[in-house]
Amino acid sequence: MSKIVRVKELRKKEFLIKPGDYSNYMNFISTGCLRAFYIDKNGQEHTLQLGIENWWVNDLFSYIKNVPSKMYVQAMEDAVIVQIPKNELERLYKEVPVFSNFFREKIQSAYVALQERTIENMSRDAIEKYLAFRKQYRNIEQRIPQYIIASYLGITPEFLSFLRKKHAKDLS
Repeated sequence: MSKIVRVKELRKKEFLIKPGDYSNYMNFISTGCLRAFYIDKNGQEHTLQLGIENWWVNDLFSYIKNVPSKMYVQAMEDAVIVQIPKNELERLYKEVPVFSNFFREKIQSAYVALQERTIENMSRDAIEKYLAFRKQYRNIEQRIPQYIIASYLGITPEFLSFLRKKHAKDLS
């Protein structure tokens, strides 16, 4: 297995993937915290995914479709990533069916999480989204800047600060 995987160390703010790159690896976060985001035509950042230890992070569209990425994946703190090249993973799928089942379940879970997040963003108000974020990402909030949390929630940093102050007693 050590010949199959590669370990990549990232410094804080270093990019794992940038627009135009091809995502040719499954990326497992061994240590650290990363985020996946894109920048719209107005220069606004939109955080799509956050990840910490023992989570997977990737541009799945680029990985599955073999097209250039439209996203950035960036280390929010120093990180160690274990990467499995796509061609090796495809080989393992055939030779070791448990790998195929494992990654199928991971991709299905990622799709379900994306669907749930989309529905939540359309049906919840900002404080409900923030409370759900705190519950789901209990160990992340102190590790990343407020503007990234706001970006993930689809609100401004100023509004997030207002929500925190207004609901301070409910948040403790």
